[in-house]
Amino acid sequence: QVQLVESGGGLVQAGDSLRLSCAASGRTFSSSDLGWFRQAPGKEREFVAAIGRITLTTYYADSVKGRFTISRDNAKNTLYLQMNSLKPEDTAVYYCAASPRYTGAYYDIMSSYDYWGRGTQVTVSS
Repeated sequence: QVQLVESGGGLVQAGDSLRLSCAASGRTFSSSDLGWFRQAPGKEREFVAAIGRITLTTYYADSVKGRFTISRDNAKNTLYLQMNSLKPEDTAVYYCAASPRYTGAYYDIMSSYDYWGRGTQVTVSS
């Protein structure tokens, strides 16, 4: 089994920055496509960003593009999400996800990912 653990969330003010981390176990990190999703109160879980296993191609939701940066460090088995210029609407529980399978064009849907962390809370005040 693969275990994913998110960290780095917290309470910040609008305009601040946070860096989320996702530590992975199971020795499958380097061969997995990785993604970040978030779920705000009363809303469905939504795609935030994804990064490929080999090409390192990145994808972003329109709502975060230009503000968030996804990256990975295979040596540390860690996925990151650098969040800048945070807005109150970014408030959500953020989840990291991994797929040993090729996600292809479905990098932005939950069913493409086999493993999930339990989430870290990000709260952005006005």
